[in-house]
Amino acid sequence: MSKTQQITDAIVQQGILPLYFNPSEEVSLEVLKAIYKAGIKAVEYTNRGDAALANFTKMVQLRNAEMPGLLLGVGTIKNMQHATDYMAAGADFLVSPGFVPDVAAYCVANDIFYAPGCMTPSEIIAAENAGIKFIKLFPGNMLGTEFLTTIKDIFPKLLFMPTGGVDTTKESIESWYKAGVCAVGMGSKLISKKLMEAKDYATIEAATKQVLEVIQAVKS
Repeated sequence: MSKTQQITDAIVQQGILPLYFNPSEEVSLEVLKAIYKAGIKAVEYTNRGDAALANFTKMVQLRNAEMPGLLLGVGTIKNMQHATDYMAAGADFLVSPGFVPDVAAYCVANDIFYAPGCMTPSEIIAAENAGIKFIKLFPGNMLGTEFLTTIKDIFPKLLFMPTGGVDTTKESIESWYKAGVCAVGMGSKLISKKLMEAKDYATIEAATKQVLEVIQAVKS
């Protein structure tokens, strides 16, 4: 099985891709520990600050030492420099807020899982023609479930995951699954700045466990 397929399967099985960034190395590592303890096996760390690459390198070291089986991806990949820097640092997969053609070509050629952000049929077609199979619908809160319901039949071979505006409630998650997603991306609704500032890792762990339970209930 290809590495891309392995990561696809892991995200689909988990049903959620948690994503976060914090400028503090300590907070970044502690959040990772909390969500791993909750049962997370794939996570996206977003490339949104000067400390992101250094923090991610430490996260990879922690994963290698203490977290067998955890897949560490990086989001907000906007160019090839980002892609190659993070792959060199040990990233398992890459995610973008938009479709970046040269990053897509690089990932397809090297069997690297890549989820580009798309918000129009034209962008989705471009990604599909580049060999991409997994689409991040972004921003999910602007597109809404009806967008996916309307376009899904045009793209029967693609998998879709909304990010942005997906809530932790059963109603929100269920509405997206009914529309046809394979998973949901979840950032501040799950791992909020407030909880990170308070270093309330116990609440982050408990909330993550609860969301995983909700997703399994929705999927079954």
